Amino acid sequence: MKILSILILFFSLTLNAQAAKSISVTGDIARPISISFNDLINYQKHSVDSLAIYNHKMDYKSTLKKLNGVLLKDVLSKVEFKTDSPKLLSEFYLVCIADDGYKVVFSWNEIFNSGNGDLVLILTELNGSDASKLKENIMLVTPTDKATGRRYVKNLSKIVIQQVK
Repeated sequence: MKILSILILFFSLTLNAQAAKSISVTGDIARPISISFNDLINYQKHSVDSLAIYNHKMDYKSTLKKLNGVLLKDVLSKVEFKTDSPKLLSEFYLVCIADDGYKVVFSWNEIFNSGNGDLVLILTELNGSDASKLKENIMLVTPTDKATGRRYVKNLSKIVIQQVK
């Protein structure tokens, strides 16, 4: 009986690990949304041949190859921020959160009002593999960062949009 329980637990964990995840978008927005991995493949695809990952000390850690993904700003383009004035959009920031609690921050201007936003990618493929089938699942990368590992988010599950108070 104990072995059967362990097998059932193992198979349920395996199935959950392989399930396509989604990203919830909440915070100071008109309506929370959920974006599934399947939703991501409907956006325009962008590619990066390779991306070296460096930590905060600029030590080389690894290289990601054959990256395909969608722009974060495209995914968030239909999100309605809770503000009456476009001037106040400069007060908003986005907290991108991984399953393990790792967080990275972007300002509204950084994503929607600078060249940086033209390269912040939510990955759909890595090295020719469907990202939803990888242990890192949905990933976020910022190729324009110098220390690229600082905002390399594995298992991205949540984006919380806040206004500076």
